[in-house]
Amino acid sequence: MAAGRGGAAAAGTAARANSGRRGAARRDGGAGAARAARGAAGGGGERREAAQHAAGARPCSGLSAAASLQDAIRTLNTLQTNASYLEQVKRERGDPRAQLEAMRGFLERSGLQVEDLDRLNIIHVTGTKGKGSACAFTERILRGYGLRTGFYSSPHLVQVRERIRINGQPLSKELFSKYFWLVYRRLRGTKDESQANMPAYFRFLTIMAFHVFLQEKVDLAVVEVGIGGAFDCTNIIRAPVVCGVSSLGIDHTSILGDTVEKIAWQKGGIFKPGVPAFTVPQPEQPLEVLRDRARECGCPLYLCPELDAFEAGTRVLELGLAGSHQRSNAALALQLSRTWLQRRGYEAGTDVLQDVLPGAELSAQRSVPLAPTFCPSDAMIQGLRDTEWPGRTQVLPHGPVTWYIDGAHTTSSIQACVRWFRQAALNEDKPQDGSEVRVLLFNATGDRDTAALLKLLLPCHFDYAVFCPNFTEVSVAANSADQQNFNVTLENALTRCVENQKTWTRLMEEKGGPWLPAPLEVGGLLQPDPLRGALLLVPPAERPLNSTSLVFPCISHALQWITQGRDPHLPLPASKVGAHPHPVATSGAVLLQEAAAIRVLVTGSLHLVGGVLKLLDPTLSQ
Repeated sequence: MAAGRGGAAAAGTAARANSGRRGAARRDGGAGAARAARGAAGGGGERREAAQHAAGARPCSGLSAAASLQDAIRTLNTLQTNASYLEQVKRERGDPRAQLEAMRGFLERSGLQVEDLDRLNIIHVTGTKGKGSACAFTERILRGYGLRTGFYSSPHLVQVRERIRINGQPLSKELFSKYFWLVYRRLRGTKDESQANMPAYFRFLTIMAFHVFLQEKVDLAVVEVGIGGAFDCTNIIRAPVVCGVSSLGIDHTSILGDTVEKIAWQKGGIFKPGVPAFTVPQPEQPLEVLRDRARECGCPLYLCPELDAFEAGTRVLELGLAGSHQRSNAALALQLSRTWLQRRGYEAGTDVLQDVLPGAELSAQRSVPLAPTFCPSDAMIQGLRDTEWPGRTQVLPHGPVTWYIDGAHTTSSIQACVRWFRQAALNEDKPQDGSEVRVLLFNATGDRDTAALLKLLLPCHFDYAVFCPNFTEVSVAANSADQQNFNVTLENALTRCVENQKTWTRLMEEKGGPWLPAPLEVGGLLQPDPLRGALLLVPPAERPLNSTSLVFPCISHALQWITQGRDPHLPLPASKVGAHPHPVATSGAVLLQEAAAIRVLVTGSLHLVGGVLKLLDPTLSQ
């Protein structure tokens, strides 16, 4: 994977060298004039930003880049007030101006005006599931045209630098440190009693991303919404080139509302007057909400045709991301990239979108007009095939252990994950002796309905269900600064894991599976006993050999038990973990040690996925 990304970066560098010549040949006069106008009209903003940059970007002289980066991340973590920030969002959601005005104030204190963001040629994308994948497809397609791309996404998996990408690569350690201290010092230096203190973690990174993209002179920026749309801090963007809405579903109900119609209203908040927007097929009622939101602000909204419509004859579009659900994300990416290219003058076409007047009549079967299909260019076909987006429908074969990794965390995305996992596992060669063990590694956070998610996973027929928090290690000090979360304690996280295990126990009993002992409360089980090795929270019970679920205090302990030293990519612990007195762990260890194949599905949380990837692929931390 790392080699693939490096190759893409090298190709992008070579392409950029020719982009001016190729772009001039492709673009019409309007695009050339647009770029010239951008340089002239935006020149004052660029000069102002450059001057402020020179004045404020002196990071930690005398420190190495690595040391400066770690200081930056530790300081960034002091802004981790997501819990209190979400509470603030709930209080302010009746007045979106309050949130956006606060964001505008932070942006101006950092040295930028909202108008400066117009120069970024932004593609703004929201949705409940698939919006990150749609953004990844879109960015990869446009990078194939020789364009210098910026990509802002969340959350990160292993390193916070992943959130801000240039040409598909996470921001370098040096640039992350440089821009972090630039923005942080400006904001700290402009505080007064009348000013809000400091922006929260996500708001800060959003502002920082804008600075990065402007100073690094990207040709475009793909910006993924954080939560919702209308009240999200990325919605300070006033003039995107095109907007997109991926599949809608139920998530973040305490913020966005408890029905898909309420959530659709929030997502439609990114629509802008005169800016074309695209949505994948949605259920009728939320689609009508999106249509109404678009009409209210004069936004031409279109429905993406299915990907099948672009596969003329025998041609099948190959996607770099696995799973049938990725086809709608790819179809959205084709429309977003095509429209961006046309509106910026890089590509002409006779099938240009026709504006839909507010009073226009549509067929009874469709409340939103269908966007035209077209013949995808070679760059589009290649971009779809070369897209990488770790932690989403990702398969890692590690000897006898195969990892199936997907950060699904809503009911609809878990359904898609189950379809993908069952098909992927079915396609694997079966051990001749039939000794295959299936393991679920799961965690869920926030206000998500864990029972609904776990129930959907039952058809996968797991032999063991393992639950653990999103902490890589038990000791806070042992977790990297990138993955520290100060908004939840280990004890609270473990309590949630025990609740998840209880839910699994109940579901298995209802299904008619083996009798399962009810796990105990966390209580005083948080003190690890070095003689026992990895701490298990399910103590021996009356009939423990029939239990199929275990709780571990951290990801590394869970992985050590699951793999039993059989994953060649997973470093063995410094001290050998002793035999655990818990009979379920002991009997399960024997099965795992003797199985010809171990198939592990990791899902429920992108943060869990990130912790697992950090341990399975140490290069991601470099």
